[in-house]
Amino acid sequence: MKISGIRSSIVALPADEPLADAAENPNATRPIVTLQIETDEGVVGLGVTYFGGALTGALRSAVDELGALMVGEDPLCVEAVAAKLRAAAGSAGPGGIFNLAHSALDTALWDIRGKALNLPLWKLLGGARERVPTYASGALMRGLSLDRVVAAAARLKERGFREMKTQLALPGETSPAKEVERVRRVREAIGPDIKLMCDINQRWRVEQAIDIGRRVEDAGVGLFWLARATATLSTPVAGGEYVWGIVPFRHMVERHSVDIVMIDLVRVGGITQWIKVAGMAEAFNLPVVSHLIPEVHVHLIGAVPNGLTVEYMPWLMRLFEEVPRPQNGELAMPTAPGLGLKFDQATIDRYRVA
Repeated sequence: MKISGIRSSIVALPADEPLADAAENPNATRPIVTLQIETDEGVVGLGVTYFGGALTGALRSAVDELGALMVGEDPLCVEAVAAKLRAAAGSAGPGGIFNLAHSALDTALWDIRGKALNLPLWKLLGGARERVPTYASGALMRGLSLDRVVAAAARLKERGFREMKTQLALPGETSPAKEVERVRRVREAIGPDIKLMCDINQRWRVEQAIDIGRRVEDAGVGLFWLARATATLSTPVAGGEYVWGIVPFRHMVERHSVDIVMIDLVRVGGITQWIKVAGMAEAFNLPVVSHLIPEVHVHLIGAVPNGLTVEYMPWLMRLFEEVPRPQNGELAMPTAPGLGLKFDQATIDRYRVA
């Protein structure tokens, strides 16, 4: 089997929030690059990438130019293809647009591999379990008013989520008291049994994380995880979603900077790199969690023995004909070969901008 060509497009999906109907800005859009890698045997692999912002056109160009270098290669030899692309990119990577583009290409190659072997990706990569926990994300954002975030949290509980994530580091004028009050009200709305995570997105300094983290602990909120200051707080610390490539993860785990390793598929550089980081975390007896794109991450968390939970933030749900959906706080492993995903052509046609 040989790669015969690629097709890409840019779509601008509505920035909706389907889990609790709590969009921060319903008029905004999210630019996404879609990709299909074709082979001479008719097997087609799909991938997506994002985080391009105003540079999404440049990101698509990177996908196209790197993809053109793959034509004629064996799609099952993912490491050989990756080595060729890294060499061709010179000092443009690792990191940045190179990683974002390579992630989509690598994901599509794994989709082809699964389809060629007639195996769903999670089984191909290890097959650790048939169901995985999942948590609601993207519904309890810091831009919502206190009343809206409390109502959204209650709605998530009503809709069957057993785990959910909120945000602190509030915009505008804030204080430790306001931060603690917000998360305390969310906890009251969902009760004591729901696992509640908190994301601060690198907005606090270390001393702020320690101060507010301790106040949250003293208030009895009971967070499942927070970010930063792992040696100081009893709350487990998660981090890694903004890390590029695999080497920084080594630094994080060697220095015991995190208790839970969060791996972003797009920034790490694709499925090949994601699995390497998961193995590195396992060597340190650390669990891994995902960031965004649950449609792919369900396979990865389900494949590895230290997969903890899948972030269910279905921003790309419209792109696909069918996606895994939570049932009683869990996701069942897909059964179709590869990723088990098909692009919804009507959606791509409707929202395509390039």
